[in-house]
Parts: sequence; C-alpha cells; structure tokens
Amino acid sequence: MRLSSILNGAHFGNLAKVHGIITYKLSPFEQRAFAGAISNGVPNMVRRFRSNVFIVAPPFIIGYLIYDLTERKHTALLRKNPADYENDQ
Repeated sequence: MRLSSILNGAHFGNLAKVHGIITYKLSPFEQRAFAGAISNGVPNMVRRFRSNVFIVAPPFIIGYLIYDLTERKHTALLRKNPADYENDQ
C-alpha cells in the first residue's frame, strides 16, 4: 500500500476535517515577533529570577562548598608529612 493513496494529495496539516471548532489565524507577516519584548519581557524576567533564585541557588552553593572542601582535603592528603622524614640522613 502506498502512502500517497491514503493521503490523496492532502498536506500534513489538512489530513482530518474537524467540525465545531473555530480557529483564527494571523499571517506571520502581520505579526510583530518582538512586540513588548523590552517593556514586558525584561521586567518579567527580573520578577521570575527573583522568585526562583532562593529556590535554585542554595543547592548550588551547598554543592560548591562540598566540592571545594573535598578538593582541599584531597590535596592535603596527597602531601607528604614532613614529620615522617625528620630523622632521615
């Protein structure tokens, strides 16, 4: 069975007929893609950042402190103890 015989020349967006639903479309050439991006977008971004920073930042800070402490301890354990070599000749 060929796929073209099923579609009968219909494009992907027109495969089914839907009744009872009204849709409105605006041409992409008539839309303003960045309308209000500065006046609405930047304040919204600041508001969203302030609302989430206290939820997201503490785990990252705690994770960094644990990582830093572990790296310092590992570096300290790699060093030789000078007291072990005091009586060497």
